Amino acid sequence: MSLRESATRLSVLMRHNALLMLREPGPILSRMILPLVFFTLLRPLYLAAQGRTSGTEQAVVGTLVTFSLLALSISGNAILAERLGRTWDRLRGTPLHPAEMLVGKAIPVFAALLAQRLLIVGFGTCVFGLSVPHPFLLVGVLLSWSCTLLGLGTLLGVLARSMGELSAAFDIGGMLLSSVGGALVPLSILPAWVADVAPASPGYWAARGLHAALDGDAHTTAAACGTLLGVALICGTLASVRLQGRSGRLVAL
Repeated sequence: MSLRESATRLSVLMRHNALLMLREPGPILSRMILPLVFFTLLRPLYLAAQGRTSGTEQAVVGTLVTFSLLALSISGNAILAERLGRTWDRLRGTPLHPAEMLVGKAIPVFAALLAQRLLIVGFGTCVFGLSVPHPFLLVGVLLSWSCTLLGLGTLLGVLARSMGELSAAFDIGGMLLSSVGGALVPLSILPAWVADVAPASPGYWAARGLHAALDGDAHTTAAACGTLLGVALICGTLASVRLQGRSGRLVAL
């Protein structure tokens, strides 16, 4: 009975969050459309610097990592909106467990994040001829990267105190992590100190994993996926601990 009740609560929460996202489609649409415009406009620069094949690959990887980090707002807003909308206290009064809360909010957001990645890769493949000889490796990286973003966004959504604070964290942090990680500009042409600190950025492992997947390097791809999933697990655990009180129920934020 407890499993059935938990599944029922999860189903209701998933429908609720999917409805909230559909009622405010602006953030999702912007994160879907802007990467395609960015990719189209900047691809000629990458082609001039790296050639057609490498330039197209770098344009896709750079666009995907950069704009997926900016899409952290989708997952963070899912929690912060509940807090600012004064519905958090009502959720605390239900039998909802913190893990159910996170999973119920995570699944619709995860679908939106993954759709963005697939759209960028599909656009690069169909319109500009990106070669994807090892699709299963690529899908593995996309799934791992989406989990990482979900964990990061959830943690920020739990910790932030206002939409302005959350927005600043996403915009500044997203651009910083993608730039330092070598997404926009290859690490080989950046200052040496950037390459030394790059592994501390999840964006570095995402870009590394994507390049390895496109090149068919299974070992490097697996290492990148493992690192990304580790970051996702740490962030998700920290968010769950922050939400859980001594009784195992949601706490006031």
